[in-house]
Amino acid sequence: MRATNWREYELIDTSDGERLERWGDKILIRPDPQIIWKTEKDNPLWKNAYARYHRSSKGGGKWEQYKPLPQVWQVSYNDKITFGVKPMGFKHTGIFPEQATNWDFFIEKIGSLDRQINVLNLFAYTGGATLACLQAGAKVCHVDASKGMVQWAKENAQLSSLADRPVRWIVDDCIKFVQREIRRGNRYDAIIMDPPSYGRGPNGEVWKLEEQLFPLVELCSKVLSDNPEFFVLNSYTTGLSPAVMQYLLGTVLLKKYGGNVSADEIGLPVSQTGLVLPCGSTAVWQK
Repeated sequence: MRATNWREYELIDTSDGERLERWGDKILIRPDPQIIWKTEKDNPLWKNAYARYHRSSKGGGKWEQYKPLPQVWQVSYNDKITFGVKPMGFKHTGIFPEQATNWDFFIEKIGSLDRQINVLNLFAYTGGATLACLQAGAKVCHVDASKGMVQWAKENAQLSSLADRPVRWIVDDCIKFVQREIRRGNRYDAIIMDPPSYGRGPNGEVWKLEEQLFPLVELCSKVLSDNPEFFVLNSYTTGLSPAVMQYLLGTVLLKKYGGNVSADEIGLPVSQTGLVLPCGSTAVWQK
């Protein structure tokens, strides 16, 4: 599944553990552990970047800036969704551009329905999936444990002229929120989730996606309505193949709801080579 519809983002080249990327008119170089090939860095933009992120051997890292960068600048997708972009700690910019292939699915799927659906977006980050669903006409409940990320998502909704759409912005632990929604009797016609590969809870609990994913999907299935439309599971965990994710969703959802499950890697086309850089996997159940 390739994110091919970007105009204001471009993966220009990849080599020796790094990506050469264009964000609007700004060129950044960021590390990527999957880039194990050492091809020639022929493109002159390798030597003309605005900033480069250097990983530290002690963990984390920092940006080295070569040219002046604004604190925040804007990048749009499909002329309707606009994001504020900025170089953050641990190499991120506020967008995972490969997710645009999933945004396209949400827009097409929701737009084809003859009713307004209620979507739950968990681990929702800066709101790419939320904005796509709002643009398509859905109601959305956006949940993330980071107050800063939820605020950033709100700002992206303002930039995209979508702030007046029906959306709930929730700062909460996703599992605890879903448990409360089950008790309240609230139900959703679609669920999107992009859980982290690894993390620690507020009391030092260790989260490992491979161990927690099945009970998480089982839990979330309990807030689905009687007539759900789709359930999308995204993962950047290299140990979780698309086939494993497909099987997992199938075991939880097919017996009760029927429908079908598919899964694939998602990736970004590389302009310099015409090849595709894999960037994770997505499994989709739909009615």
